[in-house]
Amino acid sequence: MNKYLGILAVILASLLWGTTGTAATFDPTLSPLFIGSFAMGIGGFLQCGLASVNIVHDRALLVMYRRFLIVGAFAVAIYPLAFYSSMRLSGVTIGTVVSIGSAPILSAIIEYFSRDFQVNKQWATGALLGIIGMVMLAFSDNASTTIQNTYVYLGILLGLVAGFTYALYSWSARQLMLKGINTKAAMGATFGCGGLLLIPVMLITGSAFFTSWTNIAVGFYMALIPMFLGYLCYGFGLSKISASMATTITLLEPVIAAILAMLIVGEYLSIIGWIGMLLIFICLIMVTLSSLAKK
Repeated sequence: MNKYLGILAVILASLLWGTTGTAATFDPTLSPLFIGSFAMGIGGFLQCGLASVNIVHDRALLVMYRRFLIVGAFAVAIYPLAFYSSMRLSGVTIGTVVSIGSAPILSAIIEYFSRDFQVNKQWATGALLGIIGMVMLAFSDNASTTIQNTYVYLGILLGLVAGFTYALYSWSARQLMLKGINTKAAMGATFGCGGLLLIPVMLITGSAFFTSWTNIAVGFYMALIPMFLGYLCYGFGLSKISASMATTITLLEPVIAAILAMLIVGEYLSIIGWIGMLLIFICLIMVTLSSLAKK
């Protein structure tokens, strides 16, 4: 039952995260670096505050296993900067698909080298379908006013950086939990430290934030709903399932992002893109069933 609750929590987090790209387009005057640093930074501080009692209680373990905390904090700081820049340069659909779609295979590679993961045929087949779906969705005939065509490939590269750092902080937070550290303490400390690293970026790039109510609304929506609430759900899910399984389930995020981008932003997908989304759904089912069967 705990495993099913973990899966449901990660699915809810993915649904919330899927709104971030579309929300960011409501005010393109804000720098993607500021959006990323503000959303993840404020969300991280809120998580840290909520978990302050747990962090104090587990402070000795956090110090003992600080190498995981440091790795996770730097990954948390880099991820939003690369993710939101990727969406600004290559469009909501491509940026989200590459960033989130690359994370499961990168997470599996990290866990493989740390000896926390064993590949089976069903998982490998599902992951392969997910990767193919991601590629088809990313390189389908996509168009949007949010894309700066000259920099699409730079956006894709930044998406891969985002995917790697996303997988890395998921793995490091999971390692802290496996060492006996409370879920809230592990996530709160990791995201709180990451938020501290993002403060200089916020200060340097946030001069336009208070110039309109739209800017303020977009910033606080991103910080409170997808980042704060979404990562609370994700942290609960990580305490119940492996990082590779969690990051694979979040392949649902780019599908939600693509649908919202088409309905609200004005992006569109060709038939190849729709087939890619179908493959991602099949991947989700296969990998989830495979992971459940192993326990």
